[in-house]
Formats: sequence, structure tokens, C-alpha cells
Amino acid sequence: MIDFGRIPQERLPALLRTMPKAELHIHIEGSLEPEMIFALAKRNGVALAYPSIEALRAAYAFSDLQSFLDIYYAGASVLLHEQDFFDLGFAYLHKAAAENVRCAEVFFDPQTHTARGVAMKDVILGLSHACHRAHAEWGLQAKLILCFLRHLSEDEAMATLDAALPWREQFIGVGLDSSEQGHPPEKFARVFAHARALGLHVVAHAGEEGPPAYIESALDVLHVGRIDHGVRCVESPALVQRLARERMPLTVCPLSNVKLCVFPTLAEHNLPALLQAGLCVTINSDDPAYFGGYLNQNFVEIFAALPQLGSREAYTLARNSFAASFATSADKARWMSELDAHFSAAAAP
Repeated sequence: MIDFGRIPQERLPALLRTMPKAELHIHIEGSLEPEMIFALAKRNGVALAYPSIEALRAAYAFSDLQSFLDIYYAGASVLLHEQDFFDLGFAYLHKAAAENVRCAEVFFDPQTHTARGVAMKDVILGLSHACHRAHAEWGLQAKLILCFLRHLSEDEAMATLDAALPWREQFIGVGLDSSEQGHPPEKFARVFAHARALGLHVVAHAGEEGPPAYIESALDVLHVGRIDHGVRCVESPALVQRLARERMPLTVCPLSNVKLCVFPTLAEHNLPALLQAGLCVTINSDDPAYFGGYLNQNFVEIFAALPQLGSREAYTLARNSFAASFATSADKARWMSELDAHFSAAAAP
């Protein structure tokens, strides 16, 4: 039994950074730093609308999800070749390994690239090679989740999945991202049924800008194994009870939520309420290059903003991240044992 009371609050930031954890909500295109955008633009001969790295970074002031997506897609325009996707994936995984991430389940958006003439093979193989290299070098288990852009049609999503199937062994699931408002989960019922029939895991963004009804549709129509974001579930007490009862994971992204004006400040985030309700909440970085920080930064900043959170909540969030992953039972047990040892050592006299 871990004596959380023996871990002083001032040691919490270091504990958050060093504890083993999983990241389950990271868009690889959203880890494209301005420096890499300019380097790839030069390598690939792509003209950018911004004169400097500083000017591009200054443009990262978003009023809502759509204003972010506009610049997000512009940045992705520099990704053209398999090597570009390898470099992008490996750069993120290097950071993740340094932040003591043991398991990363990484979203990628092939439609963002194939619409520009990029080959599906180059997207998937570049990223999968980065995952294999990260495992070989650091023992980081990284898996890919193919996401559909929900502002496009279901037919386009189906065509994307079919085009990716020659590389089926390189990704473990499908997801649903991009503009939430006006694009409910049920729009993609057929393609998610197809994915499940293929043995793929399924997840979906819901309840970030969209209402609680979108979370319910993701559960009842798409039959997802995780809800990405989900913070608006608190508007429906019955839904909160259901999520708690079913232990349905929520992949919450604090810095993203503030950057996209879901919450005015971190101090007003509803993470404590979600934990208090017994939900299987996890902390993630979403699009860290655009939203102000990778996984450890999300942990440190939200714990600093919400002093009612302590070592017990840190342990719970890290344990939830392993439980909510699509890893094997053996891997989960190994990581949880490592987590227990880490907190036991921190609580030792």
C-alpha cells in the first residue's frame, strides 16, 4: 500500500515528470514544431506563408478549434515523403521517451496528406519505422491509430481505410478527429463497423466542442473503446454515471482545452470533478507543438493550477493511462508494477 501522505507537495512536479505513464491522445501532425516545418519546407522546396519561425509561432493564437485546424493543415503541407514522416514521428517519440512515456498510441491523419498527392504507403511506413526504431532504442512501445477527418464524408473515410489496408499490420485502430461541431459520430457508423469487423480498435473525439449527445453516439453507434476529450460529459449526470460504471476512458488534454477556449484557464478545468466522479481520466498533450507543451508540461501545469490535486491523483492518472491503453495485459501489469515501485520509493522515509 502506497502512503501518499508521505509524499510532500513540493516534490510533486519532479514526481510527475519522472513517473512512468502512457500517452493516448497525441496527433503526430500536431507535434510538428515550427523549426521542423521550416527545415522540411527548405528540404522539399515548399513555400511558406510566414517569413520566419517566430512569425509562425506568433500565429499560434486560436479562438476555437477551427482557427487551430486552419494553421494545422497549413503546417502539414511540408510533409511529402516517407523520410519526412519518419523524422516527424521519431522527433515526437524521442521527446516522449525522455518524459518517461512507456506506451504511446499515436493518431495520424492520412487524408491530410493523400489529398495533397502524398502516397498512403509513405505516410504509414514512415511513421511505423519511427515506432519500431523508438522501441529498439528506448523500449518505448508506440502504436499507430488512423484517424478520419470528420468534416469530410463517410465515403471518403471508407476509401481511406480501404487504401490503408495493405499496411493493416502497421496500425492498431481507427479514430475520428477534426471539426466536431455539425459532424456527429453517427455520420461514420458504417466505416466504424467495417473497422471493428477487421479487428481494429476504435476511438473517437467527442464532447470537446460537441455536446454530451456526441459522447453517447460514440458509445452507442460507433462502439468505441475510448472517448477522446469527453470533458463536456459533466453536463449530463446520467452520462457521467454511465462512463464511471463502464470505466470508459477519457483522454483529456488540459493545455489544449485552454488554448482552444474550452476552459478559460487551467484553474477552471473540470479535471477534479471528473476524478471525483470516478471516471477513468487520462492526461495527454493532443497537439503539443501548437498548444504549449508535451505530456509532462500538461501534468505539471494542471497540477500547479489545481492545488487540490496531489500524489494520489497523479498515481491514479498514470495508472489509468496504462489501463486505458490497447497494450497486452502483460505489458499493462509490468508498467503498473513499475509505477507502484516509483511511488513507493517516493513515499519511503
